[in-house]
Amino acid sequence: MKTKAGIGLSQVQAVYSGPEGELWELLMGQQIHIGGFKASMDLAERAKIAPGTKGIDLCCCSGAGMRFLVRFRGVAAMTGVDATPAVVEAGRRRCREEGLAEKIAFILKDATASGLPDGAADFVWGEDAWCYVADKAKLVAEAARLVKPGGTIAFTDWIEGTPALSAAEADRYLAFMKFPSIQDLGGYRSLLEQAGCEVLVAEDTKRFAPYCDLYIRMIDMQLTSDALRILGWDTAVLQGLAGEMMFMKGLADAGKIAQGLFIARKR
Repeated sequence: MKTKAGIGLSQVQAVYSGPEGELWELLMGQQIHIGGFKASMDLAERAKIAPGTKGIDLCCCSGAGMRFLVRFRGVAAMTGVDATPAVVEAGRRRCREEGLAEKIAFILKDATASGLPDGAADFVWGEDAWCYVADKAKLVAEAARLVKPGGTIAFTDWIEGTPALSAAEADRYLAFMKFPSIQDLGGYRSLLEQAGCEVLVAEDTKRFAPYCDLYIRMIDMQLTSDALRILGWDTAVLQGLAGEMMFMKGLADAGKIAQGLFIARKR
């Protein structure tokens, strides 16, 4: 696992309370994860998320994943845990506006220490967000604590691929993305097993590189003015961000970063 000193919760909160978070939502929609609706449906189908079940979304952001699960999988109730007040407030507002507030609740807490009761959920969910948590072992252990025996942990995340990142590449990438650490396939598999789970799926979705291309093309070909508005019309900042996106695309093309998909069952 690669780590970056000096990045913690406060830096992540700043991202999702300011223009960087708004820019990511411009590019990726409210479902701020690679693959959007299709990726959510793929994860839900493979994890066999069933109607009438209850779930917990760790690092839920504004709750787009929970709204998807309630609408399209018939989930009875979702509880989202996130430590950034701005996204929790936005999530509650969006759920009210969309008539889903009775089925979706938000808790403003650190996802590694939610305070929710043991075995409270049929499944625990996450989409491309656990990369923002420094202590991956504590987060996975919390997910295992929250799900009932026989329940499911299903998540995607940005991971280190093969070949591995060099120290310099990791330092630049983690600094740009405000990730305190990045896990790999084997690392997450081990953490899930140590937490008392049987790992059913641990794989690279192969989505990362083509979606990097998509986001770069969107900024260049369609959303330039929208991005500049978010950035206070500062073309130098946009050029800098574009350069980091191109660097990230190079890592993705080389297989050094990827989107991992994980499904596990608590023993």
